[in-house]
Amino acid sequence: MFDLITIGDSLVDIFFVIDEGNTGCTLDKNQKKLCFNYAEKMSIEQSTHSVGGNAANVAVGAKKTGLHTAIVTELGDDINGQVVLDALQKAEIDLSLIKIHKNKETRYSVVLNYASERTILSYHAERKYALPTLPDTKWIYYTSLGKHFDILQKQLVSYLKKNPDVRLAMNPGSYQFSHGLETIQQLLSQVSVLIVNKEEAAKLANKTTRSSIPSLLKTLLTKGPHTVVITDGTRGSYAAQGKEQYMMPPYPIKAEAKTGAGDAYTSGFLSAIIHGKDVKEAMMWGTANAGGVIQKFGAQEGLLSKKGILSIIETHRTVHPKKL
Repeated sequence: MFDLITIGDSLVDIFFVIDEGNTGCTLDKNQKKLCFNYAEKMSIEQSTHSVGGNAANVAVGAKKTGLHTAIVTELGDDINGQVVLDALQKAEIDLSLIKIHKNKETRYSVVLNYASERTILSYHAERKYALPTLPDTKWIYYTSLGKHFDILQKQLVSYLKKNPDVRLAMNPGSYQFSHGLETIQQLLSQVSVLIVNKEEAAKLANKTTRSSIPSLLKTLLTKGPHTVVITDGTRGSYAAQGKEQYMMPPYPIKAEAKTGAGDAYTSGFLSAIIHGKDVKEAMMWGTANAGGVIQKFGAQEGLLSKKGILSIIETHRTVHPKKL
């Protein structure tokens, strides 16, 4: 019996930390634009790589808190695929549900880090996803997939109808939002925990980003999820369950890089729920785990153990969820 099976793409993240002294690089935070001079060489301070992808990050994060986890993902038989397998094996994630495609590439991303924020260039390898026969599990976490995700999603819906005791957590990826918003909305009635950022919440609720987060939480709850979480970057996170709504500010931890912060929050929050914690404590677990990740480069480097999470919570005991 698994505590959690995650479903989604895995990839290799290649990080470039851009030298902030570059005169050919400009940042416009209001317009969300990072600009480079055309045909000019740019210097970097640091380069590294790590395994990423929402499903892999959450599987590893949950495992670090003591949960028995597996991952459903598809890889190519290239060097990047082997890097992913080696990293997951080292993290003690069950690999039995991974499919390897002969003579195919593995997904990868180039992550540009500048002024503690990241811009991601993502390569999606062609896939025809299929849901394997799943072993017994308490929870499934369904997240980012590319083209043809709808085939696997239909199989997942059928599986959940046949296994009503299995609980579903979900955080759709950018491709699913762009090419399957309606089908994602239809799945909400089967979701126990929905975790999205503010922009994604607005899309699912058919509202604009100018809508208040409390109104987005209320609307999304009416669509079926038992618990809804909305992350809002450096402004913190919000959660709703029934008629109760809460806001959790971030812990005062200096960020070196923000790649993986959302997945770290998700793995911390979801792990707390699976460990039997309430929503307020789960928000603290998620915030602490994100605080660990932003101190290092890579989506998995700073993921915390249960002891590490509780240590950050204890250190910042005056910071806690507030009821709205």
